Amino acid sequence: MPELVTLTIDDREVQVPKGTGLVETAMGAGIEIPVFCYEPRLGPAVGACRMCLVEIEGMPKLQAGCTMTAQDGLVVRTAATSDKAAQGQNATLEFLLLNHPLDCPVCDKGGECPLQDLTFRYGPGTTRMVFPKRTFDKPIPISPTIALDRERCILCYRCTRFSEGVAEDHQLVPRNRGAQTLITTFEEEPYRAPFSGNVIELCPVGALTSTQYRFEARPWEIQNVPTVCTMCPVGCNVTVTTREGKVKRILSRNHPEVDQGWLCDKGRFAFSHLRAEDRVTQPLRRVRRRGFATISWEEALDETERVLRGAGGRIVTALSGSETIEHAYGLAKLLRTGLGAHSAVLPEETDVAIDAFRLPLSAIRGAELIVVVGDDPVAERAPVVDLWLKLARRGGAEVVTIGAAGSVLTAPGSAAQTCRELAGSGSELGRRLRESERAILIWSSPGGHGGAEIAALAGELGFAGKPGSGAFHLPATPNGRGVADAWAAASDDEGPNPEPIAVLVVSGDEAASDPHVRALAERAETVIAIVMFERVALGWADLVLPGTSYLERDGTAMNLEGRLQRLRRAAIPPVADELSWLSQLAARFGVDVSPYPAPVFEELAGTVYGGLTLGELGERAALAERAQIPAPAPDPDTEPARPSDGHYLNLLPYRPLFAGAAVERVPELQFQRPAAEVELSWDDAQRRGISSGDEVLVRSNGTSATLRARLNRRLLPGVVRIADEHARDLHATVEVTKP
Repeated sequence: MPELVTLTIDDREVQVPKGTGLVETAMGAGIEIPVFCYEPRLGPAVGACRMCLVEIEGMPKLQAGCTMTAQDGLVVRTAATSDKAAQGQNATLEFLLLNHPLDCPVCDKGGECPLQDLTFRYGPGTTRMVFPKRTFDKPIPISPTIALDRERCILCYRCTRFSEGVAEDHQLVPRNRGAQTLITTFEEEPYRAPFSGNVIELCPVGALTSTQYRFEARPWEIQNVPTVCTMCPVGCNVTVTTREGKVKRILSRNHPEVDQGWLCDKGRFAFSHLRAEDRVTQPLRRVRRRGFATISWEEALDETERVLRGAGGRIVTALSGSETIEHAYGLAKLLRTGLGAHSAVLPEETDVAIDAFRLPLSAIRGAELIVVVGDDPVAERAPVVDLWLKLARRGGAEVVTIGAAGSVLTAPGSAAQTCRELAGSGSELGRRLRESERAILIWSSPGGHGGAEIAALAGELGFAGKPGSGAFHLPATPNGRGVADAWAAASDDEGPNPEPIAVLVVSGDEAASDPHVRALAERAETVIAIVMFERVALGWADLVLPGTSYLERDGTAMNLEGRLQRLRRAAIPPVADELSWLSQLAARFGVDVSPYPAPVFEELAGTVYGGLTLGELGERAALAERAQIPAPAPDPDTEPARPSDGHYLNLLPYRPLFAGAAVERVPELQFQRPAAEVELSWDDAQRRGISSGDEVLVRSNGTSATLRARLNRRLLPGVVRIADEHARDLHATVEVTKP
């Protein structure tokens, strides 16, 4: 138990653990110490703004409250009871406003600005400064998504501390000293980092603003909707700001177990895909010689019914893993119950054994040993998990990455083999995992049965009996587990894979972009695609039904922890949502599917989730307790990549975070998308006379691509890494040469 100390704040006696920050102590006692630079998620306080000045008995000068900790017998007086502290805070505000432009009526932070609020409460009512204020060129484009108004900056250093100490990208820095200090990037380069948008929220004034939200709305004109981001499997909690039914911005909504209040730029800025030029707003039907024609919803339902009835059960469904659980269940109930079509391409494995080792993501912070197994960078697959890993490392945890570009190098595709080696008695790392009471395993690799593999390893290492140890599987889709649950709940029946395929039903733009699904489409007699964007499906679909975004849906989704979370509709979709037309279509086949998420979830939850209701999920969903599930047997061995012969190199494609149909339609995010480049190891580049930045020719089985070389000293020799979109026509082994 921590040692408790007793101190007095504004004549109120408080008892807290020794070393607790004074600001937190006062907050717990219901006493406010105003702050600007203080933010507990950024690490130790720096006392930069001096807004938190307090009077300490026995000390002749005012002290910065944020830098002090609770000590026994301490007597503290804030501005509420000390004239000296009040005068100090008034003087601090006066100095902050010395050159601060009083442009609140046109500032985007107006109405939501801590400086504005505290000036009204603590600052002097009039100014003594009559000279002209400093001005700068404005706005300075820190990046295509962030604008900087330098004259508003109060040098709290929240933004630079985030860049240095949380994201660890080290791109945003202070330049010069004293009153001449400016916030900038190195060499005026764009702030290109996956979490750059967090500095907008951290800024306590209107210095850093969003280019998307700038001059779009004022606080009294907006509505804020709490929901969950499903752009990746983390499921960060967000607040969606809307005006007149249209999304204007997305802010983080701190769930301390999931995201700690951070949000990646994909989740923050990709909302403008809702207004894409090629958004499908009416059903489309292929017409011979004329491409596609717009049809009414009644005609679309008639055509869908005709096609499905004539399929004779030879139907295959391809799901994206981006659907809500209710949407997936409604579709599954129609196809499986009404038509006996049980064949599906599911986005993820359905193994639940990992539930026996379930922990919140926040448990990573307190781990002492973390092992990441797989070839995909965690930052690309589940970005907020990467922030938890960095926080754990700063706290003293040892993080071991095992893969083709890890701290321990292994051949591509050998993640399953690595798990078995760790489980063996001869592995030193495996022994340390067994002995640790706070160990974490993370699977971050494409394909295979990662959940089963990492669960089997956790079982072998004895994690079931250690509540501080757990395992995570980082899936490739946002709601793959929930979609698989919904599909299984609709029916227990099974059926053979139809051949030939009469109808292929493709649900979601992610499935429509999958090469495997495209190959199925070539074998199908008719393809029905439910997508948001025309260009995704117009080349090969026969009937296109409009889809919606997660921002336009009510329902639920399950994240990588196995946490069931609630989505709330923030924007009014330009089309009927999936459940409403699925309900009408299902009725034609005598299947009862409600057009509303709540009764659909209630029906589903009675089978899968123990009778849970939507209302019980709340705005901050709790993580279910560990399930008592026996560890599974490992799956059969997968074939690792063959060793390179020195001439041909093994291709390791990866899916970047800033990829996909939604990101492609957001102009502000194009600078974040992966460059047309190939990553080579230092040895392979030296052998070929290639330097970083050189143009190289990548050849494979008669296809070729011209890419720019980037050297990676951590990459295993004999392996090259290329983003999916640039490696689409290349095969498993490639030749890399200078043109």
